[in-house]
Amino acid sequence: MGSLLLTSHWVFKFFFINLQFILFFLGSFSSCSSSSLHPLIANSKEVHQNYTAISDFRVVNRRFLSDCPDLSPYQKISVSSNPKLGDEEYVNVTVSGVLFPSELDWVAMISPSNADVNSCPFNGLYYAQTGDLSHLPLLCHYPVKSVFLSKDPDYLSCKKKECKKYIKGRCEVKTCSASVSFHVINIRTDIEFVFFSGGFDTPCILARTSPLSFLNPSKALYGHLSSIDSSGTSMRVTWVSGDNKTQQVQYAGGKTQTSQVTTFTQKDMRDSNILLSPAKHFGWHDPGFIHSAVMTGLQPSTNFTYRYGSDSVGWSDQIQFKTPPAGGSDELKFVAFGDMGKAPRDASVEHYIQPGSISVIEAVAKEVESGNVDSIFHIGDISYATGFLVEWDFFLHQIFPVASRVSYMTAIGNHERDYPESESVYVTPDSGGECGVPYETYFPMPIPAKDKPWYSIEQGSIHFTVISTENNWKENSEQYQWMKNDMASVDRSKTPWLIFTGHRPMYTSSTGLLSVDQAFVDAVEPLLVANKVDLALFGHVHNYERTCSVYKNVCLAMPTKDQSGIDTYDHSNYSAPVQAVIGMAGFVLDQFPSHVSSWSLKRISQFGYLRAHATKEEIKLEFVNAANKVVGDSFRIIKKQDSSNRQVKTGQ
Repeated sequence: MGSLLLTSHWVFKFFFINLQFILFFLGSFSSCSSSSLHPLIANSKEVHQNYTAISDFRVVNRRFLSDCPDLSPYQKISVSSNPKLGDEEYVNVTVSGVLFPSELDWVAMISPSNADVNSCPFNGLYYAQTGDLSHLPLLCHYPVKSVFLSKDPDYLSCKKKECKKYIKGRCEVKTCSASVSFHVINIRTDIEFVFFSGGFDTPCILARTSPLSFLNPSKALYGHLSSIDSSGTSMRVTWVSGDNKTQQVQYAGGKTQTSQVTTFTQKDMRDSNILLSPAKHFGWHDPGFIHSAVMTGLQPSTNFTYRYGSDSVGWSDQIQFKTPPAGGSDELKFVAFGDMGKAPRDASVEHYIQPGSISVIEAVAKEVESGNVDSIFHIGDISYATGFLVEWDFFLHQIFPVASRVSYMTAIGNHERDYPESESVYVTPDSGGECGVPYETYFPMPIPAKDKPWYSIEQGSIHFTVISTENNWKENSEQYQWMKNDMASVDRSKTPWLIFTGHRPMYTSSTGLLSVDQAFVDAVEPLLVANKVDLALFGHVHNYERTCSVYKNVCLAMPTKDQSGIDTYDHSNYSAPVQAVIGMAGFVLDQFPSHVSSWSLKRISQFGYLRAHATKEEIKLEFVNAANKVVGDSFRIIKKQDSSNRQVKTGQ
């Protein structure tokens, strides 16, 4: 059975490699006038749904750019903004002088402002990874976001009229106008707004604004925290700036650390041998410079304040943060989720929208504000930028209210790492050519080396083993040996709980292609049982699901109800780990089939997060619905501790 499934895994790889050749062939010879998806792609949603966001806007720059008929000499586009843009504001864009309003009229935000928004007839293969095979692209550079003018309810009915021509005191020419709002954050590069007609299928340019610059493109922004070890006495803060000179973090009432500065370039992005990638070409956006500094000399489970920046670029506000508890201490409160991404805070269309992300991050922010969170674990599929690199800035802006306050630990997912010929386990183009480079730059975890995104950390009574399901996990691999050694070395008298985390799950009732890779399960699941892993947390599938104590698809133990009716797993007599899928933090939700396996005990298809409270005697975990804060599932894992260990700990 295992060898058959492993063969199926390689069959899929072979299929995708051949699909790339087909894309190349069809992209080279398809009709220039085509603006529809080729049936090969349109009929293969099962293949593409998890990594290619096929939508009208996603493939907008695969359309032929025609010339707009010059219907109105009065058309113009303007913005209501200060001469220089702030770090965050809503910019009103007004289009006026329109003779014939159309539901196909739209405005795009372009950055950098000098990006080529003409057609690129010689670069047809650049865009094949969007899933569209039309021969000619629309734009040489993707828009950051777009808004249809019909979002102004008065536009199509032309309630905002203006007379442009009078004859003998009578208005002979009336025009219409519309205003739409764009949520703009400091992305350092100039922006421009372009008025298109023809929708996303047959667009043409009507008017464009002058470039708009940010007041301080070098500003230190989007700071976020992470732990560097298990002591709770040091915290890393990472932020973005347009300036490559070193900056500082000032913290704890007078301490200072100088930043290390890094970045990445287009040369660091990857193409396959057949297809050019978004990250390296039409989706590229300059990331500025990523600064990172380690705050030392802290105390665990303690509140401090910090700010980052410099006198030349400006300073962030003073931010209060909390250090996590030291490994081996008793109590830890954490939140975990996967597959968050981001969503617009305006009426715009973006390349890859995760509709639940804002409600989840706002709910988690309230948890952090109340002091109920020591740390956060985001288990893969972080921003869903997938090669459209400006979207990393929008994601960092979105998580800032929580990631700047507590340790924000991450695991890599397929949308950060996977790409053909990049040594990822899976050959799908899910990262859009990023191949983990932006992820590792923005989120420096305590990993052993570059492109080895696995690590372990202890907080409170828990040892977390964090792996990469996208890098080699086979039995002869470096990561496999690391997993084996890491879990075997856990001192269970110090950290009685062992939680294993990675992106792709071992168990899910969802039936999507590659939801579970049986080869991964066969290789790694025995390690979990051998090392008595208490809980395994995964993402990738976009819902919440909890299992029994399961091994090889069999329930080795079932939870019992406590006095409050809560499912309770007693690991004093260990049998197998509890497994949970928690990929419900933003991406469009996956529904469950009508028939499920007996190991599946609880299933919820709602946006939310996992909330956990651990002591040395028990872990209590809850699924929290982000919209209404209702607890949809609750379970406990308990373990009787040896009394002599507790006495020794108390004496120490």
